[in-house]
Amino acid sequence: MKETRLFYTPDIESNHELPTEEAQHIVKVLRLKENDTIWLTDGKGNLYEASITLATPKHCTVKLQKKQHINKTWPSFFHLAVAPTKNMDRNEWMVEKATEIGIDRITFLDCIFSERHQIRTDRLEKISIAAMKQSHKMWKTQIDDITKFKDFATNEWNGQKFIAHCYDDTDLSDSPIKKVPLQNILRKQTDAIVCIGPEGDFSIDEVRFAISQGFIPISLGKSRLRTETAAIVATHLLHLFSL
Repeated sequence: MKETRLFYTPDIESNHELPTEEAQHIVKVLRLKENDTIWLTDGKGNLYEASITLATPKHCTVKLQKKQHINKTWPSFFHLAVAPTKNMDRNEWMVEKATEIGIDRITFLDCIFSERHQIRTDRLEKISIAAMKQSHKMWKTQIDDITKFKDFATNEWNGQKFIAHCYDDTDLSDSPIKKVPLQNILRKQTDAIVCIGPEGDFSIDEVRFAISQGFIPISLGKSRLRTETAAIVATHLLHLFSL
């Protein structure tokens, strides 16, 4: 599929007319016509080969020719929970790059030191879908709205739970669990959540609370990272050390 364009059609098996935005791109931009072959995904791991049966400025319908289920290239369910930055461009960049690398779910956190308490998930959804298609992935990333950090931490989650923070162990001397590099503690082929705080980091009370809820404190390296950079580093480390 090196030179093949991929189109997102979540309901393709029950509705053979493509979404308006995809149809307009196919007909007006790419100028494809009836009987041309295109490739579609429903974002649930399925790849479809289809031929165009109708191509008008407003509508595009297809006939499905082949269906193939494509497994993910990573072995587990990876969940990134991150406090959004004040600058939306940086949030959008983070979602795009995490999707390209491969992430199953992104939840945005409202923390004590957060500079942003609302976010447009519809815009981020479009960016994630575009990145999914560009990187030829068949699995759509779930984008969640902002949730209070403590509400998130008290939910029941499968797999390993991590919280990345910048405090020294001496700052958390009352905690029996010491901070370790993510790659040293990540179990292979295990679902994982990594929490990334805002630019001012999690508060020390938030870190203590997360640890009390079973989250393991981790380091992402010796460099001090911006929020969106830390999110990408965490995503990459999950891929490198979970196989």
